[in-house]
Amino acid sequence: MKNFYIAMLFVLLGHFIFAQNSLEGTIKNQDNQELLEQVSIYFPQLEKGTVTNIDGDYEINNLPTGKFKIIISYIGFQTYSQTIQLSDQTTHLSIELAPSAIEMEEVIVSTPFHKLQRENVMKVERTSIKDLKNAGAINLSEGITNIPGVESVTTGVGIGKPVIRGLSSNRVLTYTQGIRLENQQFGDEHGLGISDAGIESVEVIKGPASLLYGSDALGGVLYLNPEKFANSNTIDGDINLNYYTNTQGINGNAGIKASSDKLKYLVRLGGSSHVDYKTGGNERVTNSRFNEQDLKTGLAYQLANFKTEVRYNYNNSDLGIPEEIGTQTTDRSAIEPFQKITSHILSSKSNLYFKNSSVQAILGYTSNDRKEFEDHVGEEGLEEEEGAALDMKLQTLSYNFQYNLARIGAVETIVGLQGMNQTNSNYGEEVLIPDATTNDIGLLATSHVHFEKSDIQLGIRFDKRTINGDEYGIVGEDGYIASLGRNFNSFNLAAGYKIDVLKNITTRLNIASGFRAPNLAELTSNGVHEGTNRFEIGNVDLDNERNVQADLSLEFKKEHFEFYLNGFYNSISNYIYLEPNGTMVDGNSVFLYLQQDANLYGGEAGLHYHPHPLDWLHLESNFSSVTGDLKNGRNLPLIPANNWANTVRVEFTKINQNLNNGYGFLTFKSYFAQTRVSDFETPTGAYSLLNLGFGATFSISNQPIDIKVSANNILNKEYISHLSRLKSDGITNIGRNINLGISLPL
Repeated sequence: MKNFYIAMLFVLLGHFIFAQNSLEGTIKNQDNQELLEQVSIYFPQLEKGTVTNIDGDYEINNLPTGKFKIIISYIGFQTYSQTIQLSDQTTHLSIELAPSAIEMEEVIVSTPFHKLQRENVMKVERTSIKDLKNAGAINLSEGITNIPGVESVTTGVGIGKPVIRGLSSNRVLTYTQGIRLENQQFGDEHGLGISDAGIESVEVIKGPASLLYGSDALGGVLYLNPEKFANSNTIDGDINLNYYTNTQGINGNAGIKASSDKLKYLVRLGGSSHVDYKTGGNERVTNSRFNEQDLKTGLAYQLANFKTEVRYNYNNSDLGIPEEIGTQTTDRSAIEPFQKITSHILSSKSNLYFKNSSVQAILGYTSNDRKEFEDHVGEEGLEEEEGAALDMKLQTLSYNFQYNLARIGAVETIVGLQGMNQTNSNYGEEVLIPDATTNDIGLLATSHVHFEKSDIQLGIRFDKRTINGDEYGIVGEDGYIASLGRNFNSFNLAAGYKIDVLKNITTRLNIASGFRAPNLAELTSNGVHEGTNRFEIGNVDLDNERNVQADLSLEFKKEHFEFYLNGFYNSISNYIYLEPNGTMVDGNSVFLYLQQDANLYGGEAGLHYHPHPLDWLHLESNFSSVTGDLKNGRNLPLIPANNWANTVRVEFTKINQNLNNGYGFLTFKSYFAQTRVSDFETPTGAYSLLNLGFGATFSISNQPIDIKVSANNILNKEYISHLSRLKSDGITNIGRNINLGISLPL
């Protein structure tokens, strides 16, 4: 062992004596040779970059030797993407960017090779949190519903769970800070549980991503990218405030970040407070109020051939669980029943860069403490205070090691080892799922093969999950849970092909398998799940869910017109679902966990048009559809209604340059009637919502101020979403909501 450590020391010493290189150059406008200021130059693999100065010049120091992808981007110009060789101390790269009315492209982080979307074999949706907030979203769960094919199962406005092409809960995996977010996501009323403060963008993989992420990514991945550290030798800060008229909601955050050549840090503090929301009928939904406090910090150290960073996120939320339209009040403190959730997310990411290859190690720890307080009535019929009825603490240690092999010819390859150790502990008066330990381990390999006009990506993965649960209660009595010991294994494959059929037409075909091991609730439940008013009985003999999904996409893109068409077919074996058996226990319907093969199919279509020469005008439209059914012909529950969104967007800056970052939009979104419902759902009628917004950057005493205004459901429409958990109680969704926002860059 001593010799091993000595050998590793020599490897690291040899690594750090590699030459430190630099890159410099000038960026110009291709049309008029104008020097461009504030152009972004960024190495996605190195996570290092800078911007050009007033003369269009840039310089990046402390770079390793080897071949690395570089991205050069600027609003109003076509994004430049190329792999360059860094060597000989100083490399010169001067570029002329071509003007383009199409939006600036960004690097996709959720897929393994860090490419622009046009270079990716797998179709990934990406949008910035700023754009979602500009649309008036109260929180992240609401904001993601602006992405085609993505919806949210809601319990009021404070609790939302992502739905990707009809799949949700443990079938959709959320990643934040580069690690999986674990927060008892099996529960219908368990929301996303993360603040949008300090999140830069969101990426959505619509389809099985088990090859990249393991179990629970059977339906897709919601990948949250944290804000980047500041560029070298800069300091940035900002303050952001929002007010929402419907919930009298206050939302704000403030952050500061700074970087030297080697050391970087950032801190962001945020919070929100909302009263009960008001429906289109101008009634407040009792106990739909919620409060949140959030802290995100980060520290990084970077040398030429080595980079490491540590990030920490603390989040505390009090979420009311609405059940009726009762007392009309604007109190902000939750009343019973409510959830109190505290999360700690700690992650570290380290990279070693060799010549044309690299090693990455990501370690994570999450602690999720979920408490639920319920109404309690004493012997004399009076309400009494007591401790949490449910108190579950979930602790997860995760690891992800990847080796990016040196590119051989046209082939890039990544091999990896991933896994986690997870413990669930109960401290409350009731037990919904037992104390248990889960262990995962997965091995993967994936390659990207480049051709002149096409690309192929192939991958293989093996996973093993072990679940051991403790016995709870007394045999024969209500609530008894037997001990559990199960092992689940899975092989998964993925293959993708992208080809540029013509100069402006790209086609992608992806076929991938995925899997999901049953969760603790599905295996062991034996009692009332208060949040859903169901008596649930688990099935210890449940098998893995397995699926195969085929995705076909067609994209046409020119400077002033874009069109896309995506279709998918998802075949799932051993789909796990709940079904009532017709009996009651203490006034609650009994639901059993069963398995049956299922199919989901549908897709999205959209267009984006700039009517030249009116490049300031954008006409956008997208349509999403999904159908889900069981093998016996019955419909799957919680399948989103088909929807069609049409937007007129204006860039005021292109009309008047004095209106810096000026924009305006008008969106009309229609949800079709959902009549394909499961046996314990009811049909939902059609409805349409009208939204608008505008904003710009103004300067007061040389202080830039971003101001935005948006109004959702302008006509105060009274409606019920098919994915609202309050639908069974006849409670409608949120009415008119006007958002006033202000941001101050410091």
